[in-house]
Amino acid sequence: MQKVILVTGTSSGLGIDIAIQLAAQGHKIFATMRNTDKKTALLEAAEKAQVSLSIKQLDVQNTDSVQRCVEQIIEQEGRIDVLINNAGAGFVRTTEQATEEEIEWVMDVNFKGVVRCIKAVLPHMRQARSGHVINISSVGGLIGQPFNEFYCAAKFAVEGYVESVSTYITANFGINFTNVEPGGIRSEFANNALAQFQGGGGMKEDEYRPILEKYIAGAGSRTEGVYQTSAEVAKVVTDCVNQPHPPIRVRTSPWAEQFCLLKTERDPSGLKQQQQVLKTML
Repeated sequence: MQKVILVTGTSSGLGIDIAIQLAAQGHKIFATMRNTDKKTALLEAAEKAQVSLSIKQLDVQNTDSVQRCVEQIIEQEGRIDVLINNAGAGFVRTTEQATEEEIEWVMDVNFKGVVRCIKAVLPHMRQARSGHVINISSVGGLIGQPFNEFYCAAKFAVEGYVESVSTYITANFGINFTNVEPGGIRSEFANNALAQFQGGGGMKEDEYRPILEKYIAGAGSRTEGVYQTSAEVAKVVTDCVNQPHPPIRVRTSPWAEQFCLLKTERDPSGLKQQQQVLKTML
């Protein structure tokens, strides 16, 4: 059955692959982005895949923009079957270095943006007694990681929010929620996070610098099983879209699955194992 699907953050990387793969399956795709001047990569990918989709402006940080886009789709199609919250931004900065404005920004994009989009589609899905919300979360939404504390905090918030809201909405209104939890993705996401880091002043001359340098240097060597292509992660997302009873959480690789198992270790040796794994990142 063809579904009407709204995807956020489709100007690059994972968002493009999600939109293209779902369009190739015959779904009606509304691919959205904050700045539609950046639609070239998506249009080129659509032409190469010989699929059609609709592009709309949607800024997850702007409630009016979100509401306007959702209402336009509802007016045109009469429904939204699936919302995929893909828009997000990485952030690398220590607690002491991060400004309040930066903290507010990363929480707004990665958490509040998800809530804005869900609030906009929820009345329509509730009326239809049907729908599916998929959020691109992260293994960082379950396990905190060095220098990513505010990004992880935002993803932790998404995880807790979905756990809570699904307890009564799914059973009573037939609306499913899924958090997709990748590890590393080889895409523009990491490059954008690095650009944001450099734009914020890069490395500071303080006691954190040698630790951060070691972390960044080690990130390039942590490739075995960690990083996936955006197409591989998108395949997990499209599989979720097509499941009649989708899970509330799904990891996208064996590495992500193993990494998140650290969260469930309760015994002292398990805690020690988690600490040892995290120390390997430094």
